[in-house]
Amino acid sequence: MISYDNLWNTMREKGISQYALIKKYGISPAQITRMKRNESVSTHTIETFCKILDCQVADIMEYISDDEK
Repeated sequence: MISYDNLWNTMREKGISQYALIKKYGISPAQITRMKRNESVSTHTIETFCKILDCQVADIMEYISDDEK
């Protein structure tokens, strides 16, 4: 499973809210919802978040094996 828990921590550290992602950066609310639910998103979306947050992929997502759940 892919977890986006790191994204919310990174956003908090960078001082960027979900509202700012939508209004200032044009991120679709549906994409944010998909990430809240740990659903799949495109690599383009991940790249966009990395650019906005000036971070690495690991700062946004991580793989969690079924054994770790």
